[in-house]
Amino acid sequence: MSTRDIHEWLSFEYAGETYLFDLTFLGSSWSCIYGRGCPGIDEAPAPQLSLGCCSHGAYFTDKADRKRTKQLIAALGEDEWQYKAVAEELGGAIYKNEEGDWVTRVVDGACIMQNRVGFEGGAGCALHLAAVNRGERFIDWKPTVCWQAPLRLDYHVDDNDHLTKILREWKRRDWGEGGFDFHWWCTDDPLAFTGREPVYVTLRDEIIEMVGEEPYARLAEHLERQEDRLLPHPALKKRA
Repeated sequence: MSTRDIHEWLSFEYAGETYLFDLTFLGSSWSCIYGRGCPGIDEAPAPQLSLGCCSHGAYFTDKADRKRTKQLIAALGEDEWQYKAVAEELGGAIYKNEEGDWVTRVVDGACIMQNRVGFEGGAGCALHLAAVNRGERFIDWKPTVCWQAPLRLDYHVDDNDHLTKILREWKRRDWGEGGFDFHWWCTDDPLAFTGREPVYVTLRDEIIEMVGEEPYARLAEHLERQEDRLLPHPALKKRA
């Protein structure tokens, strides 16, 4: 067994369910470096494009996620969204692909919602920027998968129908086979582990949205006691 992949976990019961948390990632110094040298997830590094992990468009978790996002897209102006006119010409920013999945369109090598460098309204996700400019939470504006990454919530039901919720880091495999073709992914490279505060602090709102207030409070209490004694994240060993 490789010692490079060891993670520590916290498990507890709450409200008739089991919660399992990836302490190694949640207590790590990971920080999103979008616009700060992020190489992107295409076949070659391209930090100058500031595309982050938006090269392949967004998938939707369910109809409600798609409907909510579609309504918010309709509220964007041309000064906020670079590809608004293009989307109208194509029949909308969201469509059903050949596999039958509802996704955002890809235009000029990235998600149609992604404003490019040089756009007057700012580079980055148009939905994210619009939320920030309105003083609202971006997690209420973006597709679920977009605001959750690099966190992932898995569900496991055992033979007795007992539910375990597993909150962990998003790995290459979670993108499907294509994830292993990325030249770079942030949770397995030391470049992204430069935050001043641990993940459970910086992504507090996202974690609470995913698992609830009380499970988060128990997680935070444990990490506050154990933070200095956690094993380093495996990605940091690549720096040595």
